[in-house]
Amino acid sequence: MQIEGRKRVVIEGVKPEINGGLFAIKRIVNEPVKVEADIFSDGHEEIAAILMYRNSKDQEWREVPMSFLLNDRWTATFIPLEVGEYLYTLQAWVDHFKTWQKDIRKKIDAGQDVSVDLRIGADFLKRAAERAPSKESAQLKKWAEILNTDDDQAGSRIVALNPEVGETASRYPDKNLSTFYHKELMVHVDRKKAKFSTWYEIFPRSFGKTSGKYATFKDCEKLLPRIAEMGFDVLYFPPIHPIGQKNRKGKNNSTISKPGDPGSPWAIGSAEGGHKSVHPELGPITDFKRFTKKAIENQIEIALDLAFQCSPDHPYVKEHPEWFKWRPDGTVQYAENPPKKYQDVLPVNFETENWQELWEELKSVVFFWIEQGVRIFRIDNPHTKPFAFWEWLIIEVRKEYPDIIFLSEAFTRPKVMYRLAKVGFSQSYTYFTWRNTKWEFMDYMNELTRTEVKEVFRPNFWPNTPDILPEHLQFGNRNTFIIRLMLAATLSSNYGMYAPAFELMENRAVDGKEEYLNSEKYEIKNWNLNSPDSLQKIITTINRIRHENTALQDTNNIDFLNIDNEHLLGFIKTDEELSNIILVVINMDSYSHQAGRFALPLDKLEIPQRESFLAHELISDTRLFWQGKNHSIMIDPDKMPAKIFRLYRRIRREKDFDYFM
Repeated sequence: MQIEGRKRVVIEGVKPEINGGLFAIKRIVNEPVKVEADIFSDGHEEIAAILMYRNSKDQEWREVPMSFLLNDRWTATFIPLEVGEYLYTLQAWVDHFKTWQKDIRKKIDAGQDVSVDLRIGADFLKRAAERAPSKESAQLKKWAEILNTDDDQAGSRIVALNPEVGETASRYPDKNLSTFYHKELMVHVDRKKAKFSTWYEIFPRSFGKTSGKYATFKDCEKLLPRIAEMGFDVLYFPPIHPIGQKNRKGKNNSTISKPGDPGSPWAIGSAEGGHKSVHPELGPITDFKRFTKKAIENQIEIALDLAFQCSPDHPYVKEHPEWFKWRPDGTVQYAENPPKKYQDVLPVNFETENWQELWEELKSVVFFWIEQGVRIFRIDNPHTKPFAFWEWLIIEVRKEYPDIIFLSEAFTRPKVMYRLAKVGFSQSYTYFTWRNTKWEFMDYMNELTRTEVKEVFRPNFWPNTPDILPEHLQFGNRNTFIIRLMLAATLSSNYGMYAPAFELMENRAVDGKEEYLNSEKYEIKNWNLNSPDSLQKIITTINRIRHENTALQDTNNIDFLNIDNEHLLGFIKTDEELSNIILVVINMDSYSHQAGRFALPLDKLEIPQRESFLAHELISDTRLFWQGKNHSIMIDPDKMPAKIFRLYRRIRREKDFDYFM
C-alpha cells in the first residue's frame, strides 16, 4: 500500500456511524443529520474540515463547513430534501493561512519584526487567488499586494489581522494534502409517516351486517369516516388471504374446528389461492383496490400484514415442496415455539437449495400488493426469517418504491430487534407493552432516544395486539386503559392499537396467559362501536392533540422531569424552534389521586424567570398563567389520569383579551 506521508490530519470517532458504516441511519425528509467527528493533526497548526453529502442519484458532493466544539471534536449538519438514499463523508486539511494569521497576531502583539512574515502571508493569498472566482480573486490579489509592498507595515498589519481576509482565503484552501474519511456513510430518508403515524387495527371480516357472517370490503367502507374522525391515519389489516382447511383452528385456539369456524387469518392459503389472493368472502380484488382508494379519500392509508408462512393447503406446498421442511414420517413440519404449537401454519424453509427462487417469489408478493395500492406493510415475525433476506427485499422494493414503509413485528431479544431495524425496517414494535412503572419507562425511553439506537430504530408503541393482552389491562380499570393510551400516544410519535378491543376495553383473558379469551383470531366478532363505555371520545381528543402539536410528532425530543412522586411521570417535548412546547404529566396510579412538585427547565425553554407564561391544558381546554420554574400538580385519575399542557413562552399583553375570547 502506497502512503502519502504528507497528509497530517486525522479523522476518527465519526457519529452517527452504525456498525462501522455497514448500515444506514434513518431520517425523514427535512430532518437534520448532525454529524460529529474527532479531527486533529500533529503540531499546532490550525485545521479546517467540511461535511460532504449528496443524494445517491447525484454525482457532485455538497459541502458544509464544520465547526469546532471542544477537545478536537467538530460538527456540521445537513438536511436531506428528498425520499431515498443520501451519502455523507468528511474532509479535513491543515489551514496554512489561518495558522499564519493566528501566529502573526501573536508576533505583532509581542512587538516583533514581521516583515518577512507579511510576505509569507502574501504568498498564501496569491495562491488562494488562483483558486478563487474572478471577483474574490481580484480582492485577494489586492490584499497580497498590500502585504508585499507596504513598507511602513501599518496597512499590512491591518490586512493581516482582518478577519474578512482570513474568511475569504479559507473559502479557497489548498486541499492537495487533505484527508478524506475512509468511508462513505449512508442515510435512508423516508417520508414523514415513517416518523409520525397513528395505527388502528381491525379484522375486516368482523364488521358485517349479519352476526357471525363475514363482512366484505364494501361493508368496511362505512368505517372509514369514523376512523378518520378519531384521528387515525393508518388502518391495518391482518392477512386478508384465503385460509386453509387442514388443521384449521377452532374457537380459543382449539385444535378441532367446527363447521363455520373461520380459522386464523395467519394460516394462509387454500385451494382458492395464496398470498396473492383475497379471501373470497371479503370480496374480489377489485373491491380491495376500491377500498384503498376510499381510504385515501379519508386521509387513511391501508397497512397490510405480510406473513411469509403457509397453511398445509397453500398452493406452494404442492408446487414447491422444497420450500418446506419434511419430517421422516412424510409430513410437513408445522410451526412451533415450544411448548406452543401452530398446527395450521407451515414455516417456509429459507435454507432450501432453491433459496433464490423462493426469495424472488416472496418479492413478487410484495410487488403484487403494491400494485393494488398498498404502501405500508406490517411484517409478521420477521425475526424468524433471515436478516439477509429482509435486507435484500427492502433494498429491492425501495429501488422502485422509495416511499414504502415496513413495520417490524418482532417481540424478541433486543439485539435481534435492533438488527432488523438496521437492515431497513422503517418502524419497530417494542417492549412498551410490558413496561409499567415510572422508572421502567424512563429507563427504556433513554435507551431508545439517548443511545445509538435512535439513529436506526423508530419505535411504534402498542398497548395491546391480537396476540397480547397484558396483565395490567386484564386487571386494571377504565383509567388503566386511558393511562396506556396516554403513554403510547405521547411518549412515541408512532403508536397503534388493536381496536376496537382496546377502545371497548376488552380485558377477558385465557386463565394465566396474556391472551384474549374468545380471541378474534379464531372467530368473527360483532363489536358494538356505539357502546356508551367506549373510549372513542378520549382517543379522538388525544389524536387531535398529536396532530395539532409538532412536538408530539417526534420521539427523540423527550426530556423527563424530576417529579417528587414515583407515580407521576412527567416530560417535556419541543420542536426545534421552541414554537411548540408540550408538557405531559401522567398519573401511573389508576386508582388514587397523586400530587407532586417539579421544576421546569426555563433556561432551555427560553422562558424568562420573572415573566408569566401561559399553560394551556389541552384535554380540558383550561388556561393558566404560571411564573417561575417551581410548580405543583395534582392529578385525580377518576377525572382524567393525565394532563397535557402547551406552554407559550411569550405573552403579548395587548392580545390577551382576544386570545381568551
